[in-house]
Amino acid sequence: MTGKTRFTQFLIIKNSFHEHGFQNWIFVPGMLFQARDKWWGNRGKREKSHEGLDLCLYQNQQNRILRIHEKTQIPVMYKGTVVKILDDFLGRSVIIKHDFTHSGNRTFCTIYGHIEPDKSLFPGAKLKQGDIIGTVANSGKSKAGIFPHLHISLGWKSESVFYNQLNWNTIGDTDTMILLDPLYFIDSRYQILSKSDSAHSR
Repeated sequence: MTGKTRFTQFLIIKNSFHEHGFQNWIFVPGMLFQARDKWWGNRGKREKSHEGLDLCLYQNQQNRILRIHEKTQIPVMYKGTVVKILDDFLGRSVIIKHDFTHSGNRTFCTIYGHIEPDKSLFPGAKLKQGDIIGTVANSGKSKAGIFPHLHISLGWKSESVFYNQLNWNTIGDTDTMILLDPLYFIDSRYQILSKSDSAHSR
């Protein structure tokens, strides 16, 4: 197992969120891994289960809920190699492979969606843990009224699947990737707001 990361710590430092008193992430159920509900627009149903986690809201030490913005810098969770950059409906997604082993001949990958990749980023680029890969994309072009946010997916890619076959139609397929819940990996306290706006903290 890969274990937790310093992702949230890196993100706080790189974006000076400590100046706002970052305390914990805030999620509504539709932002979570495998959610079937949307958290934006008409709040209807997703076409398929959510492949990852949406980071958008956080709470500060004064218990105010704040939003990340479209210039928020995105750090990479682990050292690795960029294997693909593809378009998504809000920006672009960056797929990074990491040197972890799995008994089932699978490769561990992290995927960062809805971002504007750094202009120096390219497939084959080598990254260290905490390196900045880009910023959150401006979601203004979306007609759904969605806030800027970072989507994270991660899991074990099948060795029989080539990186050029990875896209948002195939990533959720269990024959392509065994997806994992990113909540475990972001290494931060969080609260999940229920539909009645009561909070469950952890």
